[in-house]
Amino acid sequence: MSRTDTTLAAMSFAASGTLADTRVAVGEEGTPPTAAAQDRGDRSSTWRKLRRIFRVMASASEWLFGCAALFLALAILATLPGLQLLSLGYLLEVAGRVAREQRLGAGFIGVRKAARLGSIVLGTWLLLWPLRFVSQMSRAARLIEPGGLADRNWTAALWVLTALFAVHVASACWRGGRLRGFFWPWTWGFLRALCEPGAYQRARDAVWEFAVGLRLPYYFSLGLRGFLGGLAWLFVPITLLAASSRGPLLGVLGGLLLAVVVVYLPFAQTHFAVENRWRALFDIRSVRAQFRRAPIAFLVAMVGTLLFALPLYLLKIEMIPREAAWLPSMVFVAFIFPARLLTGWAFGRSRRRATPRHWCWVGAARAAMIPAAIIYAVIVYFTQFTSWYGIASLYEQHAFLVPVPFLGL
Repeated sequence: MSRTDTTLAAMSFAASGTLADTRVAVGEEGTPPTAAAQDRGDRSSTWRKLRRIFRVMASASEWLFGCAALFLALAILATLPGLQLLSLGYLLEVAGRVAREQRLGAGFIGVRKAARLGSIVLGTWLLLWPLRFVSQMSRAARLIEPGGLADRNWTAALWVLTALFAVHVASACWRGGRLRGFFWPWTWGFLRALCEPGAYQRARDAVWEFAVGLRLPYYFSLGLRGFLGGLAWLFVPITLLAASSRGPLLGVLGGLLLAVVVVYLPFAQTHFAVENRWRALFDIRSVRAQFRRAPIAFLVAMVGTLLFALPLYLLKIEMIPREAAWLPSMVFVAFIFPARLLTGWAFGRSRRRATPRHWCWVGAARAAMIPAAIIYAVIVYFTQFTSWYGIASLYEQHAFLVPVPFLGL
């Protein structure tokens, strides 16, 4: 065979192989299978990304709703005598948790549980509107024609709707208590689940675990001890300020003592929340040691706490009606919650460091804290002349004692 014949044979073989590969690669409709598979993979990846984005948005929405529900719950508790200690205990725990874990996000305690409780309350409240309408119509029919056809029909409708309402709310709570569960029709699966063996025990255990997870006795105990410790710090300076009408020197001495107290008290309470020990509330040596490790952070936290406390004195110029008590409480939570985050953040920074900072930073921070504390003491002194309750308002140190201690409530 000649060289030319060999070359032609090779070219023919290569062409036939290429044609075979093309036939294999090309389907009956002329579309390469690899491109179709890639297209399906792209669509699947797009759907996964969309689902991931939706889950992130849903989680963020639940977290924001939980924050709103948590703040509203704290505001309501702040207006109830005795239960105010729960709000104080929670706020102290916020500072202690941030100091222990050394991150601000740790201060938002129980947001997801608050979202679940808020969903149950909001969903139940919305479902009550049809029941209220039927109840009003039944009452009106009874007044117009007692025992008449309209009265009997509306009464029967009220009983039926009440039964459906109870089953629907129980079904929504059974399915997790999310808000969407209150707008999704209940199914027979809920009734069948009630008839399963051990259904009551599982529901009882789940409710009990949720209630125990709220840690209400712990927050009450923490708030009570924190209140008593804060009152022990503030009683003498405030009493001297209240007695200033009998002697100006008493007021000056009380103001100076109050300035000293507000420098230490926020961090002493945070130290108490971190250690969960009564003696930690009065451990000045430890507070001073922590201050030397993060003086600028302590300065920012103290000034922030005092600044956040000042606007709340404006709410005491007039008596707050009992019906609107939760409105100033919301303002209180909005201002004092960041203050507790700041104190916890400053204390956490000091716990992170093992050695004190340079003496110039310590001296500069101390020199700035003293005038800020004195200005705060002067403002507190003059609030007795602007508050509705006069001298008694001096003992309402909402930044350190029970929240929103308005005497009219």
